[in-house]
Amino acid sequence: MTALQAALAAEHAVVYGYGVVGGRIGGSRRAEARAAYDAHRARRDELARAIRDLGGRPAPAAAAYALPFAVKDSGTAVRLAADLEERVAGSYSDLVRASSGDRRRSAAEALREAAVRGVRWRGESVAFPGLAERTAASFAAAPSHT
Repeated sequence: MTALQAALAAEHAVVYGYGVVGGRIGGSRRAEARAAYDAHRARRDELARAIRDLGGRPAPAAAAYALPFAVKDSGTAVRLAADLEERVAGSYSDLVRASSGDRRRSAAEALREAAVRGVRWRGESVAFPGLAERTAASFAAAPSHT
């Protein structure tokens, strides 16, 4: 359950991050950003269902997340998209290790999809998607000012 909740938390952060990407990305890559946003929303919803099916309560999204750097233009939006995919790949790598059966297959598929999107955004690949990124800190929920 811990790895499922961690993957859900990562998807919450990625969905938030793609909202920022969508606001800054150039028109030529806007459809790609939208497709990634939709894919991550679907994965987020799938993880929440899996947690509920196990009798758990899915962790809610934070009100806001601290981004790893300022996103001021299309170039930094592309960089953020690549970073988001790298970070979520790490969570799915953990879920692959912690799971078996259908859940493991689904996590491996999500890891592969994140790796492919990361390559498209970055323009190059990494040797072990989801593992090399483990040295990068996950971006944390920003404090709420309510």
